[in-house]
Amino acid sequence: MNSSNLLSIVTFVYGLAALLYIAHWLFKRPLPGKLATWTAIIGALGNTAGIILRWVESYRLGVGHAPLSNMYESLIFFSWTIIIVYLFIERRYKNRIIGAFATPFAFLAMAYASLSPNINDRIQPLIPALKSNWLIAHVITCFLGYAGFAVAFGINFMYLLKARDAEQKSRWLDHFPDTDVLDELTYQVIMFGFLFLSIGIITGAVWANSAWGSYWSWDPKETWSLITWFIYATLLHARLMRGWHGKRIAYLSILGFMAVLFTYFGVNLLPGLHSYATN
Repeated sequence: MNSSNLLSIVTFVYGLAALLYIAHWLFKRPLPGKLATWTAIIGALGNTAGIILRWVESYRLGVGHAPLSNMYESLIFFSWTIIIVYLFIERRYKNRIIGAFATPFAFLAMAYASLSPNINDRIQPLIPALKSNWLIAHVITCFLGYAGFAVAFGINFMYLLKARDAEQKSRWLDHFPDTDVLDELTYQVIMFGFLFLSIGIITGAVWANSAWGSYWSWDPKETWSLITWFIYATLLHARLMRGWHGKRIAYLSILGFMAVLFTYFGVNLLPGLHSYATN
Protein backbone atom coordinates (compact mmCIF):
# COMPACT_ATOMS: atom_id res chain seq x y z
CA MET A 1 0.00 0.00 0.00
CA ASN A 2 1.38 3.40 -0.94
CA SER A 3 0.89 6.60 1.06
CA SER A 4 -1.90 7.97 -1.15
CA ASN A 5 -4.00 4.83 -0.68
CA LEU A 6 -3.43 4.86 3.08
CA LEU A 7 -4.34 8.53 3.32
CA SER A 8 -7.48 7.94 1.26
CA ILE A 9 -8.54 5.36 3.86
CA VAL A 10 -7.80 7.90 6.60
CA THR A 11 -10.24 10.26 4.89
CA PHE A 12 -13.11 7.85 5.58
CA VAL A 13 -11.86 7.18 9.10
CA TYR A 14 -12.04 10.91 9.83
CA GLY A 15 -15.48 11.02 8.24
CA LEU A 16 -16.64 8.20 10.52
CA ALA A 17 -15.15 9.95 13.56
CA ALA A 18 -17.01 13.16 12.69
CA LEU A 19 -20.30 11.26 12.29
CA LEU A 20 -19.79 9.51 15.63
CA TYR A 21 -19.09 12.80 17.38
CA ILE A 22 -22.25 14.26 15.85
CA ALA A 23 -24.21 11.19 16.94
CA HIS A 24 -22.82 11.56 20.45
CA TRP A 25 -24.02 15.18 20.49
CA LEU A 26 -27.48 14.53 19.07
CA PHE A 27 -28.36 11.30 20.87
CA LYS A 28 -26.47 12.01 24.12
CA ARG A 29 -25.17 8.47 24.42
CA PRO A 30 -21.67 7.78 25.75
CA LEU A 31 -20.91 4.88 23.38
CA PRO A 32 -20.78 6.92 20.15
CA GLY A 33 -18.54 9.42 21.94
CA LYS A 34 -16.08 6.76 23.08
CA LEU A 35 -16.08 5.20 19.63
CA ALA A 36 -15.54 8.63 18.09
CA THR A 37 -12.47 9.27 20.24
CA TRP A 38 -10.88 5.93 19.36
CA THR A 39 -11.76 6.40 15.69
CA ALA A 40 -10.13 9.85 15.71
CA ILE A 41 -7.03 8.41 17.37
CA ILE A 42 -6.84 5.62 14.77
CA GLY A 43 -7.24 8.23 12.04
CA ALA A 44 -4.46 10.35 13.55
CA LEU A 45 -2.16 7.32 13.69
CA GLY A 46 -3.00 6.46 10.07
CA ASN A 47 -2.43 10.07 9.08
CA THR A 48 0.95 10.05 10.82
CA ALA A 49 1.91 6.78 9.13
CA GLY A 50 0.82 8.18 5.75
CA ILE A 51 2.98 11.29 6.16
CA ILE A 52 6.01 9.21 7.19
CA LEU A 53 5.44 6.72 4.35
CA ARG A 54 5.18 9.53 1.82
CA TRP A 55 8.45 10.95 3.14
CA VAL A 56 10.13 7.54 2.71
CA GLU A 57 8.64 7.17 -0.80
CA SER A 58 10.13 10.51 -1.82
CA TYR A 59 13.60 9.20 -0.98
CA ARG A 60 12.95 6.01 -2.91
CA LEU A 61 12.14 8.18 -5.92
CA GLY A 62 15.40 10.08 -5.48
CA VAL A 63 13.73 13.42 -4.66
CA GLY A 64 13.72 13.04 -0.87
CA HIS A 65 12.05 15.88 1.00
CA ALA A 66 9.53 16.47 3.76
CA PRO A 67 5.97 15.95 2.43
CA LEU A 68 4.98 19.59 2.91
CA SER A 69 5.63 21.09 -0.50
CA ASN A 70 2.32 21.21 -2.40
CA MET A 71 -1.42 21.56 -1.90
CA TYR A 72 -2.03 17.82 -1.45
CA GLU A 73 0.67 17.44 1.17
CA SER A 74 -0.33 20.61 3.00
CA LEU A 75 -3.96 19.48 3.21
CA ILE A 76 -2.86 16.14 4.63
CA PHE A 77 -0.76 17.89 7.24
CA PHE A 78 -3.54 20.40 7.97
CA SER A 79 -5.92 17.53 8.75
CA TRP A 80 -3.35 15.96 11.06
CA THR A 81 -2.80 19.19 13.00
CA ILE A 82 -6.54 19.76 13.45
CA ILE A 83 -7.04 16.28 14.90
CA ILE A 84 -4.03 16.58 17.21
CA VAL A 85 -5.14 19.99 18.51
CA TYR A 86 -8.70 18.75 19.00
CA LEU A 87 -7.70 15.54 20.79
CA PHE A 88 -5.58 17.57 23.21
CA ILE A 89 -8.58 19.80 23.97
CA GLU A 90 -10.87 16.79 24.40
CA ARG A 91 -8.48 15.19 26.85
CA ARG A 92 -8.09 18.38 28.85
CA TYR A 93 -11.75 19.48 28.96
CA LYS A 94 -13.40 16.04 28.97
CA ASN A 95 -16.07 17.15 26.51
CA ARG A 96 -16.54 15.19 23.30
CA ILE A 97 -19.31 17.37 21.88
CA ILE A 98 -16.64 19.83 20.73
CA GLY A 99 -15.56 17.07 18.33
CA ALA A 100 -18.82 17.44 16.41
CA PHE A 101 -17.73 20.96 15.48
CA ALA A 102 -13.97 20.40 15.07
CA THR A 103 -13.34 17.02 13.41
CA PRO A 104 -15.45 17.79 10.29
CA PHE A 105 -12.71 20.27 9.28
CA ALA A 106 -10.13 17.48 9.31
CA PHE A 107 -12.43 15.27 7.25
CA LEU A 108 -13.18 18.01 4.70
CA ALA A 109 -9.48 18.83 4.25
CA MET A 110 -8.63 15.16 3.74
CA ALA A 111 -11.56 14.65 1.41
CA TYR A 112 -10.53 17.61 -0.71
CA ALA A 113 -6.96 16.30 -0.87
CA SER A 114 -7.90 12.69 -1.64
CA LEU A 115 -11.03 13.04 -3.79
CA SER A 116 -10.70 16.30 -5.71
CA PRO A 117 -9.63 15.85 -9.35
CA ASN A 118 -7.88 19.22 -9.15
CA ILE A 119 -5.37 18.05 -6.54
CA ASN A 120 -2.21 16.29 -7.75
CA ASP A 121 -1.07 13.64 -5.26
CA ARG A 122 2.12 12.68 -7.07
CA ILE A 123 5.47 13.11 -5.34
CA GLN A 124 7.44 15.70 -7.27
CA PRO A 125 10.94 17.20 -6.97
CA LEU A 126 11.18 20.45 -5.05
CA ILE A 127 11.55 23.63 -7.03
CA PRO A 128 14.78 25.50 -6.15
CA ALA A 129 13.02 28.03 -3.89
CA LEU A 130 11.74 25.21 -1.66
CA LYS A 131 15.10 23.54 -1.15
CA SER A 132 15.70 25.02 2.26
CA ASN A 133 15.89 23.85 5.84
CA TRP A 134 13.33 26.55 6.64
CA LEU A 135 10.61 24.65 4.75
CA ILE A 136 9.71 22.32 7.62
CA ALA A 137 9.75 25.01 10.32
CA HIS A 138 7.69 27.45 8.26
CA VAL A 139 5.00 25.00 7.14
CA ILE A 140 4.63 23.23 10.50
CA THR A 141 4.23 26.46 12.47
CA CYS A 142 1.81 28.00 9.96
CA PHE A 143 -0.42 24.96 9.93
CA LEU A 144 -0.41 24.58 13.70
CA GLY A 145 -1.69 28.15 13.70
CA TYR A 146 -4.32 27.37 11.06
CA ALA A 147 -5.41 24.30 13.02
CA GLY A 148 -5.87 26.37 16.17
CA PHE A 149 -8.00 28.86 14.26
CA ALA A 150 -10.09 26.07 12.70
CA VAL A 151 -10.85 24.51 16.08
CA ALA A 152 -11.56 27.98 17.53
CA PHE A 153 -14.04 28.56 14.69
CA GLY A 154 -15.91 25.38 15.64
CA ILE A 155 -15.95 26.42 19.30
CA ASN A 156 -17.22 29.87 18.31
CA PHE A 157 -20.10 28.26 16.46
CA MET A 158 -20.95 26.34 19.62
CA TYR A 159 -20.77 29.56 21.63
CA LEU A 160 -23.16 31.39 19.31
CA LEU A 161 -25.63 28.50 19.39
CA LYS A 162 -25.46 28.34 23.19
CA ALA A 163 -25.77 32.12 23.63
CA ARG A 164 -28.73 32.31 21.27
CA ASP A 165 -30.44 29.50 23.15
CA ALA A 166 -29.85 30.97 26.62
CA GLU A 167 -33.56 31.52 27.24
CA GLN A 168 -35.09 28.59 25.35
CA LYS A 169 -32.63 26.06 26.78
CA SER A 170 -33.01 23.52 24.00
CA ARG A 171 -32.24 19.94 24.90
CA TRP A 172 -29.91 19.74 21.89
CA LEU A 173 -27.55 22.17 23.58
CA ASP A 174 -27.87 21.22 27.24
CA HIS A 175 -24.61 19.24 27.18
CA PHE A 176 -22.64 22.10 25.67
CA PRO A 177 -20.07 23.68 27.98
CA ASP A 178 -21.23 26.95 29.57
CA THR A 179 -20.79 30.07 27.46
CA ASP A 180 -18.09 31.33 29.84
CA VAL A 181 -16.13 28.11 29.30
CA LEU A 182 -16.55 28.31 25.53
CA ASP A 183 -15.50 31.96 25.53
CA GLU A 184 -12.35 31.23 27.54
CA LEU A 185 -11.53 28.17 25.45
CA THR A 186 -11.86 30.22 22.27
CA TYR A 187 -9.37 32.73 23.67
CA GLN A 188 -6.87 30.04 24.66
CA VAL A 189 -7.03 28.25 21.30
CA ILE A 190 -6.70 31.52 19.39
CA MET A 191 -3.67 32.43 21.51
CA PHE A 192 -2.16 29.09 20.51
CA GLY A 193 -2.93 29.70 16.84
CA PHE A 194 -1.68 33.28 16.94
CA LEU A 195 1.63 32.24 18.50
CA PHE A 196 2.34 29.68 15.80
CA LEU A 197 1.13 31.91 12.96
CA SER A 198 3.50 34.61 14.21
CA ILE A 199 6.40 32.14 14.23
CA GLY A 200 5.32 30.94 10.78
CA ILE A 201 5.41 34.46 9.35
CA ILE A 202 8.84 35.11 10.87
CA THR A 203 10.33 31.85 9.58
CA GLY A 204 8.72 32.53 6.20
CA ALA A 205 10.38 35.94 6.04
CA VAL A 206 13.80 34.46 6.86
CA TRP A 207 13.21 31.74 4.26
CA ALA A 208 12.16 34.33 1.66
CA ASN A 209 15.35 36.28 2.24
CA SER A 210 17.49 33.19 1.66
CA ALA A 211 15.48 32.12 -1.40
CA TRP A 212 14.68 35.43 -3.11
CA GLY A 213 16.97 37.96 -1.41
CA SER A 214 14.18 39.87 0.33
CA TYR A 215 12.40 39.36 3.66
CA TRP A 216 9.10 40.64 2.31
CA SER A 217 7.83 41.03 -1.26
CA TRP A 218 4.08 41.66 -0.78
CA ASP A 219 3.29 38.41 -2.51
CA PRO A 220 -0.52 37.73 -2.27
CA LYS A 221 -0.06 34.94 0.27
CA GLU A 222 2.34 37.03 2.34
CA THR A 223 -0.06 39.96 2.26
CA TRP A 224 -3.08 37.89 3.30
CA SER A 225 -1.09 36.14 6.00
CA LEU A 226 -0.34 39.58 7.41
CA ILE A 227 -4.01 40.58 7.14
CA THR A 228 -4.97 37.40 9.01
CA TRP A 229 -2.35 38.15 11.66
CA PHE A 230 -3.73 41.68 12.15
CA ILE A 231 -7.30 40.41 12.53
CA TYR A 232 -6.32 38.00 15.29
CA ALA A 233 -3.99 40.59 16.85
CA THR A 234 -6.95 42.98 16.95
CA LEU A 235 -9.07 40.28 18.58
CA LEU A 236 -6.49 39.61 21.29
CA HIS A 237 -5.96 43.33 21.89
CA ALA A 238 -9.71 43.88 22.19
CA ARG A 239 -10.01 41.10 24.74
CA LEU A 240 -6.95 41.89 26.83
CA MET A 241 -7.04 45.69 26.72
CA ARG A 242 -10.71 46.49 26.05
CA GLY A 243 -12.29 43.61 27.93
CA TRP A 244 -14.24 42.28 24.98
CA HIS A 245 -15.91 38.92 25.50
CA GLY A 246 -18.70 36.83 24.04
CA LYS A 247 -20.28 37.57 20.70
CA ARG A 248 -17.94 40.36 19.65
CA ILE A 249 -14.93 38.08 20.07
CA ALA A 250 -16.80 35.22 18.34
CA TYR A 251 -17.59 37.38 15.31
CA LEU A 252 -13.99 38.62 15.09
CA SER A 253 -12.78 35.03 15.28
CA ILE A 254 -15.10 34.00 12.47
CA LEU A 255 -13.81 36.91 10.36
CA GLY A 256 -10.27 35.78 11.11
CA PHE A 257 -10.98 32.22 10.00
CA MET A 258 -12.50 33.49 6.74
CA ALA A 259 -9.19 35.29 6.20
CA VAL A 260 -7.34 32.04 6.96
CA LEU A 261 -9.36 30.20 4.31
CA PHE A 262 -8.70 32.92 1.74
CA THR A 263 -5.00 32.94 2.63
CA TYR A 264 -4.86 29.17 2.20
CA PHE A 265 -7.10 28.65 -0.83
CA GLY A 266 -8.13 31.95 -2.39
CA VAL A 267 -4.74 33.48 -3.07
CA ASN A 268 -3.67 30.35 -4.96
CA LEU A 269 -5.77 31.71 -7.82
CA LEU A 270 -3.50 34.75 -7.97
CA PRO A 271 -0.01 34.79 -9.51
CA GLY A 272 2.80 35.04 -7.01
CA LEU A 273 5.84 33.44 -5.43
CA HIS A 274 3.60 30.88 -3.69
CA SER A 275 1.97 29.63 -6.89
CA TYR A 276 3.67 26.25 -6.31
CA ALA A 277 1.00 25.60 -3.65
CA THR A 278 -1.59 24.94 -6.34
CA ASN A 279 0.27 21.87 -7.62
